[in-house]
Parts: sequence; structure tokens; C-alpha cells
Amino acid sequence: MKSTLFIALLSISLVSRVGYAEPAPASLAYVLQADVFAKTKTLAVERLAACGRDWIVLDAAFDGETPWDRADLDTVRHGRAGRKVLAYISIGEAEDYRAYWRKEWGRHGKLSTAAPAWLSAENPEWKGNYRVKYWNAEWQRLILTAIDDAMARGFDGVYLDIVDGFETFEQDGAEFIDDRVNPDTKQSYRRDMVDWVKAIAARARAINPAAIVIPQNGSQLLANADFLSVISAIGIEDLFTNGNKLQPTSHTREVLSHLKKMVEAQKPVLLIEYSKSAKRQALSKKLAMENGMIWLITDRKLMTLGESGR
Repeated sequence: MKSTLFIALLSISLVSRVGYAEPAPASLAYVLQADVFAKTKTLAVERLAACGRDWIVLDAAFDGETPWDRADLDTVRHGRAGRKVLAYISIGEAEDYRAYWRKEWGRHGKLSTAAPAWLSAENPEWKGNYRVKYWNAEWQRLILTAIDDAMARGFDGVYLDIVDGFETFEQDGAEFIDDRVNPDTKQSYRRDMVDWVKAIAARARAINPAAIVIPQNGSQLLANADFLSVISAIGIEDLFTNGNKLQPTSHTREVLSHLKKMVEAQKPVLLIEYSKSAKRQALSKKLAMENGMIWLITDRKLMTLGESGR
């Protein structure tokens, strides 16, 4: 009870009416396994078009291989006035099921001697995902090609994951060193990520000047005015809960302090929580609404629509 009350008190300082150049969304869908959500792409398009959500984040491909085409996205978008459909793209980790992955680099968690120097160990929490030196020019060319493809097929923007990838490079044993300098670039790992997101935003907006650009997590980067100015919104996972457990108040307090910048800039904060507990879900919704956030309660594997509002 003490932790719950403390978190509730933290929310008071963030209450604000969210603003945005586009009408701020009232709801969100985040579906990365559309082939589980619906058995066929045609059925997925029908269900997404009818889902009633304002913004929809989709993996850039229906089943990891079959891309959404412009007609698919138009049908989904036209299912609700003002709807935006965004392409999910991981920019801080490589995924061995993507088109850019080469078989000779390795599989099943093991990299071969043919793997590029910018590719590193597998993420122990997500099989098939590998840490990358996200500032590397070759890696950036691969991702910018994916950005080009998504925008050319008619997505309204991009939803960027593993923006907090800089944290793995700031880690020194059990400690983290804020603004740790990258010996490759002679600037901080955080600045490298800010520059990377800015490059992606410029690429997307070269195709569609109105492209929406949303980083997921990495709220520490909001301290950089150029990062804050270039993004359209921010997605934050596990702010109040971590599964069915309450987050430590220190974590919640720190992230909320970063998010004040979003409130001041009148840009949306999209809260994604994964609790299965009705009690915890109710708490997440309550605190999200007190903070002016758009909330989504969904499954961790992102196979369903979940429940959303503001």
C-alpha cells in the first residue's frame, strides 16, 4: 500500500493536457505478431481496420517475411478517421529473422567468424536478438533501408525499439556510468543514440514530411533538446508495473522526472504495461490518466489488441 500511495503522489507533478500537431490519440494498438492475431493477412487487415484504435503499431511485415502493402495499410488506416499506422523497427538490436540477416553470421544464439564486427552477443531475454554497435555505418545503412521500405509502402511513421540500447554500453559491472564516452566516436553513447534517432527521423521525413517518429523507452535522452524536438511522442514500457509486480518507486520516480520534458513540449506519452492482474491493471490505468498518458494494457508478446484508453 505504501508503494502504491507513493507512486500516486508522484503522478501529481505530471498532470497536463497532452498536445500534438496531429490530434493526440485516445487509444493505441501494438501488434507485432499479426500472424497470431489473425490466421491470414486479409483477416488481420479486416480486424485491424475495425479495431477502433487511433494509432496502430505493426511489425513492418505481417509474419516476419510477408510485407504489408499500401492497399493493406490504406484499408487499416481508413477504418477510423485520423488513424495513423506506424512501422515497428528495432534500431538497437539485430534480429536474425529479418531480411538483412545473413545466414553465415550465425543462428540460435551463436555467431560465426563471418559475423560483422558491429554484431555482438544475443540478448538473453529475447532469442534471435543481438546487441549491435548502433553507431556503426554498416548497421545504420541496413536500418535506413528498412525505414525507406516502410515509408515507401505507406506507413505514417516509425516506432523505434531498443532506443535504450545505450544502457548496455554504459554498464560497468553492476554499475551504470551516465554519459559514458564511446571510444569509437569520442562522444557519449547517449549522444550516439540521439544522433541515430535524428538520422532516422530525417530519412523518414524525406519521404513523408509529416512522418511520425516515436522512440520506445530511453527517456534519459529527453534531456537533449534536439532529441525532444525531433520526436513526435514517446513509448514507455513497464513504468508503474513489471508484470504483476509494482515497479520500485525509484524507477518510476526517475522516469517520471524525465517525462516532464514531454509534458512541457505537449507531446504524447504512450504507456505500455503488461500486467495480468486486474488490480495492477487498474492502478496502471489510474496513474496513466492522472499523468495525461495514453495507456495500453496488453500481452508481453504483443499478439492481441489488449485494452487502451486515456
